[in-house]
Amino acid sequence: MLIGLSAALLVLLEGRIAGISGIAVRLLPPWRDGLFAQRLAFVAGLVAAPLLVSAVTGTPVVQTVSADLALMAVAGLLVGCGSVWGGGCTSGHGVCGMARLSPRSAVATLVFMSTGFLTVLVMRHVLGG
Repeated sequence: MLIGLSAALLVLLEGRIAGISGIAVRLLPPWRDGLFAQRLAFVAGLVAAPLLVSAVTGTPVVQTVSADLALMAVAGLLVGCGSVWGGGCTSGHGVCGMARLSPRSAVATLVFMSTGFLTVLVMRHVLGG
């Protein structure tokens, strides 16, 4: 709910899309538009939100990320390449693009959802993981 709210507010107030890959990559130099602090706050909010929920509810944050560093490096590279090749990330296309009824985002969302389903099918039922 908060992701949708923040995405809607960013579009309404700033006229910009809340694609996380675009926001995160623009934290790196060169900075051209003077929005570094705003982008840093957005990313910090993504990191702080689960910690805040944990503090309020008393329930620890459960992390389900693999401990295999090689696997994580390959996964990170694939996600990064997919974001570049797809012209945005899951949040940009799936949350913001779909809300704007963008045909390009509909195709991108269909591709990454299908790829995710296929990956789970192969990992669980073909490779037995």
